Amino acid sequence: MLNWRRRVAIRDHLAEANLFARRAIVAIVVVIILIASLINNLYYLQVDKYQDYQTRADGNRIKVQPVAPNRGLIYDRFGRILAENSPFYSLDIVPEEVDDLDHLLAQIGELIELTDDSIEDFKKNVNQQRRKFKPVTLKSKLSEQDTAVLSVHQHKLEGAYIEARLKRHYPYKDLTTHALGYVAKINQRDADNLELEGKSANYEGTYDIGKLGVEKYYESILHGEVGYQEVEVNNRGRPIRTLSQQPPVPGQDLILNLDIDMQQLAKDSLGDRRGAIVVLDAKDNGILALYSNPSYDPNLFVHGISSKNYKALLDNKSRPLINRTTQGRYPPASTIKPHIGLLGLEEDLITTKTRVWDPGYYQIKGIAHKYRDWKTWGHGWVDIYRAIEESCDVYYYDLAIRLGMDKISDFMTQFGFGELTGVDIYEETSATMPSREWKYGRFRQPWYAGDTISIGIGQGYWTSTPLQLATGVSVLANEGQHFEPKLLKATQSLTGTLPVPAQDRPPVQMKDPDNWQIIKTAMQNVVEKNTGTGHRAFEDVHYHAAGKTGTAQVIGIAQDEKYDAEKIAEKYRDNALFVGFAPVADPDIVVAVVIENVGGGSKYAAPVARRMMDYYFENYQETQP
Repeated sequence: MLNWRRRVAIRDHLAEANLFARRAIVAIVVVIILIASLINNLYYLQVDKYQDYQTRADGNRIKVQPVAPNRGLIYDRFGRILAENSPFYSLDIVPEEVDDLDHLLAQIGELIELTDDSIEDFKKNVNQQRRKFKPVTLKSKLSEQDTAVLSVHQHKLEGAYIEARLKRHYPYKDLTTHALGYVAKINQRDADNLELEGKSANYEGTYDIGKLGVEKYYESILHGEVGYQEVEVNNRGRPIRTLSQQPPVPGQDLILNLDIDMQQLAKDSLGDRRGAIVVLDAKDNGILALYSNPSYDPNLFVHGISSKNYKALLDNKSRPLINRTTQGRYPPASTIKPHIGLLGLEEDLITTKTRVWDPGYYQIKGIAHKYRDWKTWGHGWVDIYRAIEESCDVYYYDLAIRLGMDKISDFMTQFGFGELTGVDIYEETSATMPSREWKYGRFRQPWYAGDTISIGIGQGYWTSTPLQLATGVSVLANEGQHFEPKLLKATQSLTGTLPVPAQDRPPVQMKDPDNWQIIKTAMQNVVEKNTGTGHRAFEDVHYHAAGKTGTAQVIGIAQDEKYDAEKIAEKYRDNALFVGFAPVADPDIVVAVVIENVGGGSKYAAPVARRMMDYYFENYQETQP
């Protein structure tokens, strides 16, 4: 019998197939879940969070840069440019992008010349700067060689950039400094002021700001409105293309009343003497010339003046930084005798027939002190005409005592003495028109009759600026009409030229208008009569001028002493003054001249005033702008 063995199956294909199917299903499910998760995440990033991540990406790729406006230009009345914008290159450093600032400075120092002052100023500016991502200028006004060398090595100078900009330039240099002023780098104080005034945003990208003169006074007009541009940058933050731009609005141009040729004549006339000259258009007190000597080159400040140069200006005994036309405080001396005489007529204390005996001195009754006349032997009998024509001191000693200080002070204030003139620069002093209250407040002392006597001849406590003198004479020449002196004649923009109207103050009213003419005739005699103190300087002029000389004492002379210029230091010698206008009948021009420590006004100041008037009548009659 056959023994058959039962066959045993080695593999269960059915079971394996079922197992594989289950595992495949699980794997497919996992894959599907993962794919779904991926798709969901992609949707989240690309759709839900698109705006957020796009903004972040743009922030890394796109930068918004301010575009500084071009500063307005400044012209004289005949269109000659006084302040312009010149291109130049500077080396700027962004502190935030520099790991080792000292190392970078050493690297740059090996390539171009850096002074210790420039490095010190740079570090000071970096420390003062609140926002470290803003560039700070290391060296301004790079030479062509510096620019070329730095450009070749710039890839090694992380955080340093060569920037092309426009910088202010004053082609007439020291000739216009005290009128135009200058612009210079925005410092921390400027930045704080801009912040307080809510103007800091408008100065993004601007490096300079007006510091003095017209540049400062009309800063808001000259500066313009900042613009912006979106630029795409590379991974080093450097712009590679401009995406969009909102252009800046350039500042408006200024047309001044100044005549640069007359300004040059004023400088030439003063030479190396210290002094000031003011020339006004008598019709509206537009300032034709405003020159203070000595002066200085404002371009030094534009690129950052060195400590050495600045110290030289500070140590200069002639004080070139002072604007003598508006900040110089001088005793007006005899130049104010016409005004005192006018007040005497107005108060009916004198008439054209009133005469005063001048023996060469004046005494207050019961007081031994003698107040001397400049003419030792006196003028004899003097009326108002001779008192002005020959500049008789005794006549005005007597008149001042009769008027009293209160009336003098109140009346002179109407002509602008002791007050700011309203000129369109900030560098101005009101000088001093004294009064009883002023003296008591200043010295805690009462007012004495001797004080009034000194005031009668423009000495004592009374001080005036040359611009005040010119304005006061203008009021007299125009018989009471009082205009504020202005440098600005018109503004100019893309829309056209806009003239600036004259600004007037309350006029000086006379009870008898004929009094104006009496004084003007006396002033005409000063230059036209042989005995007039200004006659020699104005001999043979072809126009009718009027004026008044002045010689101001700088120090007191004792009763028993005689003034001798040769025996005293130069700085204590008399100042020379002259004020005048022409033509007498219908004035076109007003001039005030002050020259320090040279002597008599008739000898030194009057000839200068005539040169200014001659220039005017030779050039303006046919060339009115």
